[in-house]
This record gives sequence, structure tokens and C-alpha cells, in this order.
Amino acid sequence: MTDSANYPNHPDSATTGHPVAAERPSTVEGAFWAFIASTVLGLVGGVLIFASRDAIAAALRDSTRRSGGTLTDAQIDQAVNITMIVALVIAVIIAALYLLFAFKLRAGRNWARIVLTVITALQLISLLAGQSTVLGYVSVAAAVVGVILSFLTPSNAYFAAAARIR
Repeated sequence: MTDSANYPNHPDSATTGHPVAAERPSTVEGAFWAFIASTVLGLVGGVLIFASRDAIAAALRDSTRRSGGTLTDAQIDQAVNITMIVALVIAVIIAALYLLFAFKLRAGRNWARIVLTVITALQLISLLAGQSTVLGYVSVAAAVVGVILSFLTPSNAYFAAAARIR
């Protein structure tokens, strides 16, 4: 693998005086697309929660009435709307960061691989500790596949070569 024309110790780097960029292996490409899929599935799951808006509001109304609360139906509807919008905004921000880390991973940044591994571990713990949807399970499974692919031997060589180039 180190004899490839795209690795820094290739003879072309000696003739030009500049290291040649490492060729991205299929394991890194696969990890990148697994993280993209995980992000998209997570966003779809976040958007689908809006389909449950009425059920969430009804459950909150029942809970409020049983506990002797004094919230009106309008206040409950407003609280549900605000909560859902805030949750969606947070999900979009997290997805944007996740995408940033995925693109940095694709570019050979080892720190991004570590950050994505930590985030995936947190997602897995969250999934195991609470309830989730089918999309949640599939999203975490895609992220786990991405982590595994990002630590396979070709990926390790790619990250090491990218670090040498910088």
C-alpha cells in the first residue's frame, strides 16, 4: 500500500519536493457514507416527531389533569410547539456538526474520527438507556458501521499518511 503513487513515500514526492496526497481507501469512503446515512436518518426521525404532535399534546393534557395542573389547552399546545421547534433546531445544529466531522474524517483528520467515535458511543448508550424508534436504531447502527470502518487497517494507514503530509 505504501508503494502506491498516492502515498507520501512514493518516488514522485521526491521529484516534486512535495508529498503526494494519500488515496482515500474504500473503508474511509464507507465510513463517511455511513455517518452521512446516520445523520440523515436522525434528521428524518426528528422531523417525523411532528407527526406525533397531537399525541404528545394529548399525553401532556392527561398528565396535567391527573396531577391537578392548571395549564389551559392553549398553554399546553404552545408548550408542545415550542418544545418541538427547539428540539428540531438542536437536532439540525447537531446534524451540521456531525456532517462537519464526517467531512473532516473523509479528509484524513484523525481528531474527527475520534470525535465521531465518542458521539457514536454516546448515541449507543442513549439508545440502550431509553426508548427509541426503528429509525433511531438504524441511525446508531449506521454510525457503528462508520466507526468500525474508520478503524480498519486501510483507514489507519490513510490517517497516518494524511498526518505525515500535514
